[in-house]
Amino acid sequence: MADSLRASASQPEIYSIAAHRGFADALVAGLVPRYAEEDFGLARLTLLLPSSRARRTVTEAFTRHFGNIGAEGMLLPRMAVVGDLDLDEALGSLLDPLGAPEIPPAVDPTRRWLALAALLEEEFGKDAPEGAARLRMARDVAAAMDRLLVEEIRPEELTGDAVLDLLGDLAEHWQVSLRIFARMQARWLATLGEWGRVDSATRRNLLFDHARKAWEAEPPQTPLVAAGVTSASPALARMLRTIAFLPRGAVILPDFDLTMPDDVWDELGRAGNAPEPGDTPFAKGDAITHPQYHLKLLLNRMGIAREEVRAWHRRGDAAGPPARSHAIASLFLPPEASRVWADLPADRRRLSGVTVMESANPEEEAQAIALLVREALEVPEKRVAVITPDRGLARRVVQHLRRWHIEADDSAGQPLSQTAAGRALLLLAETMAEDAAPVALMALLSHPLAKGSMERGAWLSRVRRLERGLRGPRPRGGLEPLRALVEKQSKDDRDGGYRAWWAEVEAMLEPLLAPTRDDANQSLAEMVNLLAAQVESLCGTEVWAKEDGRALAAFVEDLRLHAAEAGTLLDPRDLAAVLQDGMEPIAVRPPYGGHSRVAIYGLLESRMSRADLMICGGLNEGVWPGGASLDPLLAPPVLRALGVPGGDFRIGLSAHDLAGALGAPEVLLSRAMRDESGPTIPSRFLLRVKALQNDQRSEIARQQPVEWARAIDAPTEDARETYPRPQPMPDAAQRDVPIAVTALDRLLGDPYQFYASSILGLRALDPLDAEPTAAWQGSLAHAILEQWHKERASDPAARLAPVAERVLTQMDAHPLTRGLWKPRLMAALEWVEDAIRAEPDRQVIAVERKGEMIVDGVRIHGRADRIDRLEDGSLAIVDYKTGSPPSAKMVEAGFALQLGLIGMITERGGFEGVSGEAKTFEYWSLAKNRDGEFGYTDTPLKVGRKRSGIEPDAFLPTTAQFLDRAISDFIKGSEPFTARLNPDFPAYADYDQLMRLDEWLPRLDGDGA
Repeated sequence: MADSLRASASQPEIYSIAAHRGFADALVAGLVPRYAEEDFGLARLTLLLPSSRARRTVTEAFTRHFGNIGAEGMLLPRMAVVGDLDLDEALGSLLDPLGAPEIPPAVDPTRRWLALAALLEEEFGKDAPEGAARLRMARDVAAAMDRLLVEEIRPEELTGDAVLDLLGDLAEHWQVSLRIFARMQARWLATLGEWGRVDSATRRNLLFDHARKAWEAEPPQTPLVAAGVTSASPALARMLRTIAFLPRGAVILPDFDLTMPDDVWDELGRAGNAPEPGDTPFAKGDAITHPQYHLKLLLNRMGIAREEVRAWHRRGDAAGPPARSHAIASLFLPPEASRVWADLPADRRRLSGVTVMESANPEEEAQAIALLVREALEVPEKRVAVITPDRGLARRVVQHLRRWHIEADDSAGQPLSQTAAGRALLLLAETMAEDAAPVALMALLSHPLAKGSMERGAWLSRVRRLERGLRGPRPRGGLEPLRALVEKQSKDDRDGGYRAWWAEVEAMLEPLLAPTRDDANQSLAEMVNLLAAQVESLCGTEVWAKEDGRALAAFVEDLRLHAAEAGTLLDPRDLAAVLQDGMEPIAVRPPYGGHSRVAIYGLLESRMSRADLMICGGLNEGVWPGGASLDPLLAPPVLRALGVPGGDFRIGLSAHDLAGALGAPEVLLSRAMRDESGPTIPSRFLLRVKALQNDQRSEIARQQPVEWARAIDAPTEDARETYPRPQPMPDAAQRDVPIAVTALDRLLGDPYQFYASSILGLRALDPLDAEPTAAWQGSLAHAILEQWHKERASDPAARLAPVAERVLTQMDAHPLTRGLWKPRLMAALEWVEDAIRAEPDRQVIAVERKGEMIVDGVRIHGRADRIDRLEDGSLAIVDYKTGSPPSAKMVEAGFALQLGLIGMITERGGFEGVSGEAKTFEYWSLAKNRDGEFGYTDTPLKVGRKRSGIEPDAFLPTTAQFLDRAISDFIKGSEPFTARLNPDFPAYADYDQLMRLDEWLPRLDGDGA
């Protein structure tokens, strides 16, 4: 048996695998000759790894190794995991055995979270944060407690001399938060004592100590190796020390720099080793962001000198050049030591094989990375890994790779809240919170899993029908407006399918909306039970079928169980936020069925992994590295005094992750220069790479993949067709359409819009939850005035205000919309009422009356807002405007002839029961006048003191001339319906995209297209 027995127990077995060697492959290459036994293989070896992801990585490395040496295989070692706290992994059975009854069980994290929320309510009393804010604060308290527990900080140390000496120097809010936290921890410890349980972090520490003591009392007879474990928690450090001194034990560290000069090592700082009694373990000037800092902290807590760490001389298949490790060491030198860059020889700063790629935006970056992956796979057996903490970037890369049918698994997974099953539950909660508002309701009903009891296609057709009716300003909440809409839409529902569908949807929504009708808080457990039942009613049992469904089922079961035990009450309107916070930390990982040579990792998952090409994406500040995490309850000086690493500690870990990736044969560092918020700041790590290279920057820049990304979806100049100005030429039968009085100006000014709306029958759809448009405001005002005039016909004393209230109620407008528009609308309507009553000799004879006439065989139709008979027997045509009326100049140009056309129809007897000569034409605007009051009148005629407009006698003849020209040119003629024929026409933008305006408009001045 090839074993690593030591001659002296005083010498620890601790090794380092250099970054360029590739940790997992080099580890396996050294373990096999050391510990393999004939017939038993590696079965007697126990390998202690940091996480389940690391176990998978090492298993794959074993497979590659046996294949490369031509071995048929051998028994693998027993691989146990320490359990990564950041990955929410439990300890393996080796460290959490059944034979440790003296260690109390751990409290469930959800039970703890809800109990802390209840304690916060007791602590603050009536000043306690409400609902989701209190539960979010409970999470912060739990995180702060865990941070101290991992570092074995006792509760009494919060009130010890080291902290009390700082108290007067802290800002008042930090003092208050420290006192609150200390009281909360005391309350919590008392609760744990009553339950006979401990926190999970405490139990982990106890289990580590239990294993350590057992191995010290009776050293294992078989080899025990801890590999890749870098967590520097005190309990784990003690256990690793014990393993290093076992007769058949060893500790193997990743990427520990053995060549670092002593002065640079000292510049890293104290790293947990206080120089004098009473000093803090961490100094303010510690280089906590250095990638070697956490390894120095680990060695200090293990009580092992740096000189005792030996090099692991095996290397993996995907090893980089040895000079790479020297360059990496130079790259991450702390500030003082980095002055030597200017004098470094070329071999100490060379990063051959490392390139930098900068893209314009994240989408371009993802496309370029996908192209690099695709290129790498052309080389047989070449493996490629994409590492990024940006999950959005990872998802984009996965989607782009599907262009070539490459399925790549993102092993970091995605938050449960972003999966299909998680979103279904959240949308139910949002629909509950928003009282079935259109956006939340439509997102819920059109969810990919939603289908109720029918076939998916039939379900979606009915959802789209409802959505069409909900477009526009938001109606008031609840089911009543929805019922009214469905009833209105169901008039032509001959088979009753739409009504039956709505009955099913309403049966699902009714229980959801019931809790929001009561202002009192509701049971969280009961609401979660309700959501679970309704999500199954909506999506069927398929919602629980896949990995996201199983994760959701576990989350729901856990939450409702412990919420029932804790008796947690919550405002239903806060439920969606609480569920979102609860789902966000739960990562749903794929079942690992993707391409065998492609891997996509987060930073935690990438540790110990290696590929021939490593692509590190998202190298911007705030992404890689992420922002420093500031504890919201404990000030940084307090943490230093207690001996807890500061918030920048994770920056050092992410630097170590990058250092490990830089050891690969080929490395590409990528960033996007902009994101959705604006320009980005390059990662400090990337800036160091560029500074270290100095005059070699051109050698490390690689922009060709970015050019590929830009070109892949863009046609070449030769293939690009110039889109001409649209000039459709429908045939005579298609041209034979009626003209609405509101469409004549569109036909003359922008014939394409008339073609799209009146011939093709295309209409712009309002968005859901739209702002009240001019059309909506006009419809509302017209409906009110029409109803008021009808009531005045039988009761001249009828008031307008009660009518407005009824119409507003009938329109089911949302209370916010009503609150914003009602005062303005009522002020304008009161002006209308006063103006009409001020002229008793002027008789309103028609309101909202439809009429038509035939001109040259073409039907001209429209609706008159109001027609009055004046004292001399002539008629006045009135057009209500919610905004400013058209200017006289526009009318002269033929762009606003609605009043003239209504006058022509009137004089030709086109309005039933109305006859006479139309002489007066007025706009009654409900907008503000020059004095700031609502309501005024205007006319397109040149009368009184007006200096512009059309002469009264010429108004109808002029209108007729424009109408005749439109009919002869477009309806009866053969003129093309040219887009934006008259550039002065104040066109709507409804059809700009359809006419592809931006593609040809800039060329108008150049070639007259």
